[in-house]
Amino acid sequence: MGVNLTKDSIDLGIVTMNTEAMIGFYRDVLGFTDDGEMPMPGGMMHRLRCGSSSIKLVSPSREPKATAPPGGIQGATGYRYWTISLDNLDDVVAACEAAGHKVAVPVTDLRPGIRIAIVEDPDGNWVEFLDAR
Repeated sequence: MGVNLTKDSIDLGIVTMNTEAMIGFYRDVLGFTDDGEMPMPGGMMHRLRCGSSSIKLVSPSREPKATAPPGGIQGATGYRYWTISLDNLDDVVAACEAAGHKVAVPVTDLRPGIRIAIVEDPDGNWVEFLDAR
């Protein structure tokens, strides 16, 4: 069967108890567009736009029962990282470093024309940057 898409991207929800730092990273360091906030059952959602994708930072009104284990790809199974395709990899990684964010994987040439880097957001989630020119 398959899905009949109505949008050419996938939205991502990130649950955080560190909302201001997360907004600072995604909005101020990475330059995502602020689409505002809205109450939702059990908390507040702050929406940021990256291209046609929406990054939904969800602040629950109560502390969650558990947190995702750290360690990126090797830390556990399940969702461990997500990828943003761009053409200014070196600038973005430098901006992340200047803002004090940990670079988990430095700029790396995977093969000719394909470079990546991975940075941790304030909650330790891995964000991969892909430059495929």
